[in-house]
Amino acid sequence: MERRLAAIMLADVAGYSRLMGENEAATLERLKQRRREIFAPQVSEHQGRIIKLMGDGALVEFASAINAVTCAVAVQKRMAEANAERSSGPPIELRIGINLGDVIVEGSDIYGDGVNIAARIQTLAPSGGICISGKVFDEVNRKLDCRFEDLGVHELKNIPEPVRVIRVDFGKRPAAGTAERGPRPAAPGAKPSIIVLPFLNMSGDPAQDFFADGLTEDILTALSRFRDLFVISRTTSFKFKGADMSAQQVAKEMKVQYVVEGSVRKAGDQVRITVQLIEAETDSHVWAERYDRKLEDIFAVQDEITSAIVATLPGRIEDASHRRASQKPTESMVAYECVLAGKTLHHRATRESNEKALEFLDRAIALDPSYAQAHAWKGCTLGQSWVYNWCADRDATFANVGEELTIALSLDDKDSDVHRILSALHLARDEFDKARYHQERAINLNPNDDLIVVQQGELLTWLGRPDEGTEWILRAMRLNPYHPERFWHHLGRAHFAAKRYDEAIDAFRRIASPDHTVHAFLAASHAMKDEAAAAKRHCEALLGQKPDFTIGGFIETLHYANGNDRDHLRDALAAAGFVA
Repeated sequence: MERRLAAIMLADVAGYSRLMGENEAATLERLKQRRREIFAPQVSEHQGRIIKLMGDGALVEFASAINAVTCAVAVQKRMAEANAERSSGPPIELRIGINLGDVIVEGSDIYGDGVNIAARIQTLAPSGGICISGKVFDEVNRKLDCRFEDLGVHELKNIPEPVRVIRVDFGKRPAAGTAERGPRPAAPGAKPSIIVLPFLNMSGDPAQDFFADGLTEDILTALSRFRDLFVISRTTSFKFKGADMSAQQVAKEMKVQYVVEGSVRKAGDQVRITVQLIEAETDSHVWAERYDRKLEDIFAVQDEITSAIVATLPGRIEDASHRRASQKPTESMVAYECVLAGKTLHHRATRESNEKALEFLDRAIALDPSYAQAHAWKGCTLGQSWVYNWCADRDATFANVGEELTIALSLDDKDSDVHRILSALHLARDEFDKARYHQERAINLNPNDDLIVVQQGELLTWLGRPDEGTEWILRAMRLNPYHPERFWHHLGRAHFAAKRYDEAIDAFRRIASPDHTVHAFLAASHAMKDEAAAAKRHCEALLGQKPDFTIGGFIETLHYANGNDRDHLRDALAAAGFVA
């Protein structure tokens, strides 16, 4: 068996099935022309070898990663020029994925994970765009006149290890090709990136883990309110809890500049907090401090830690103190600890932990009825029980969510979580103007919270702006590379609303245990692509889960503000074979 290291490029035509359905002969002719005049000459010029053509796709091998990326950029630029020159008919746009890996050679063909990863990465590329693996980026970084946007770590279908994916932005010309995370700043490197690792519980009492975790989360949330910091989300940060990795290793994996780590030792009414800020590239301590305080000073300590970290970061905002949302801490430290415990239990997302979280939050409110965070998190936890149907009376629970959030808002209108949950509540009632208002308040107060960012994309999709919604959802995925599966659900709905059925199918297929909603959108997407067998397969799977499913009943559970979007889905579901 012959093996060799190769740069593998996969390319296919975006929306090929739709183009063929509209005009098969013209599409085939344009595709052959593009291959003959653009694709093949560029591959040859960059010392590549076309392994095979597969309908609308192509598999190409290069000996050099630089040649592979340079070729891909040249192809996409010339394809864009050709599309601009053509006077009629839809454009032919390619999606290109590139990986560097070991391949098995058999005759003139190549196989193996190196090829499979390139194929999976190719599906993540936008129309007319290029995505590359982290291995390719490591080879071409600082060697090409391109900008690279880090899309984070992805779990790829049938690939055992997560793969870091980078988007190539060949329209920009920075001085050096450094990978960026999240929304691009005005200039490369202008936005410092940071991860706050879970603080260690040094108290010797495992029951006090919630205190260390809660303090970590509060510091992380405070940092997230600074617009010019890119802060890795809580979900991703806590993936490293208990991991046997150095701060430098974590920073390398997450591609961040700075790491915050610390420990908490609590005994009676005394607390000792140690914290340090590490610059990953040099593995040097930028700043370290120890705080010995009485427990009632915990809020002041927290604020000192946050301010000290931000003051040392390069490129910090001059008016950061004006942009930071103020919090109104409780006077009752027992209530504060109850809220920390409630938040930790809520994040576990089980029925038992949800019930225990409500007990802690009720106790916090009893101790301090004016504690806004306690009411906000009770509303959020009740909302969780409503969503998962863990409550005895759904109508009463839904009403209680609104009551708790109204109280929280009256106590502190600068709490981003309050506005996030209120937006979701109003959306569930189809009160779109109120949902938009609270969502905008949430995003302004905390622009680095992945839950707020993904909800922005979800709301824009419901409002009939799926292209904008897609960008926000992808941004949330970059903020939290370990995002929950429901982010794929949001992305799939956005792609479907934008009539990007291939992308919608790819997003929904990433959900491990699809429910009837996922099967409905998959059936609808396949139906719109005239793939009757696939549509029927998902129809049968859906009816096996929900035999009483009807199109009208399903659409009533959704929240489209635009009648055209409802009609689009209704027609697609009817084409799939569902009853009205």
